[in-house]
Amino acid sequence: MLSEPIRLRLLALAADEELAVGELAELLGESQPNISRHAGTLKQAGLLVMRKEGTRTLLQLRADAALDPVVLDALTSGRALCEADGSRARVAEVVRARDTLVREFFARPGESSVARPAPELGAYVRMLSPILPRAGVAVDAGTGDGGLLDVLAPIYDRVIAVDRSEAQLARARERVALRRFENVVFTLGELDSPEVCAAVGEGADAVFAARLLHHAARPAFVVAQLAKLCHPGGSVVVLDYVHHDDEAMRDQADVWLGFRKSELEGFARAAGLEQPRVQAVPAILNGKGPDAHLTWQVLVARKPKTQQTTQDTKRRKAVSHG
Repeated sequence: MLSEPIRLRLLALAADEELAVGELAELLGESQPNISRHAGTLKQAGLLVMRKEGTRTLLQLRADAALDPVVLDALTSGRALCEADGSRARVAEVVRARDTLVREFFARPGESSVARPAPELGAYVRMLSPILPRAGVAVDAGTGDGGLLDVLAPIYDRVIAVDRSEAQLARARERVALRRFENVVFTLGELDSPEVCAAVGEGADAVFAARLLHHAARPAFVVAQLAKLCHPGGSVVVLDYVHHDDEAMRDQADVWLGFRKSELEGFARAAGLEQPRVQAVPAILNGKGPDAHLTWQVLVARKPKTQQTTQDTKRRKAVSHG
């Protein structure tokens, strides 16, 4: 079997790089059927690994094949043959040709889509999940039409979408159905209601409130409720406006004209949260809604790992046991 020069050269090239049958045919100056026939013989002997990728068949030397002294001798002979005919030196060119096709494809002019959200945004967001310390349960407090669910559902194992408006939850359910998210639970009620507490259970890894606080009659109380829904060691994340003077926003049911950084940090500390940090949101990310002209900011604070009062523990147990 190993006395055939074509097989020796094929083994040597397949040891250097995983190559398609067509690429090997080009390198060896043989027809694809002839390469496939010789490769089949080597595969049956356990020397080559074949992998199908669509219509292509890729070949590579089995990882431990060279441990056999007979095979090692065949590889040495095959490499000498490939060095002599120049085929081994051309392997790099064949691999570069793959990259050339990719470069040509992406160099083609086309319609710009940078002004629109990427349609594969959910997949990009999913990339964040493995690097988060905990991505089990998230709460979307005041979910509204569910816009934030497009981000949370791909990341967390389970998302609890909370709103006190059935009309808003209906819109969020429609969004989730269209995207076929199966890990979102909808809960109607106030943040401190038994229904919400029961849905959250022992606490969420992260509690989010996107543009909710400026609608709240008592913002500090809302942040305190967000903290109670959070598992010790988890995070509370609030997206809201920087303090502004646009009275027209009251037509959007805004009770408060945004918040100063010190106010948000004060809400967090009063709720027993630690390490509050407030960062501005680049204006380009604000979308095109009636509040796009405002400056947005994000508050992130962590619930201490040791913080969970006896009263809070009893309340959760009472809810979970009916």
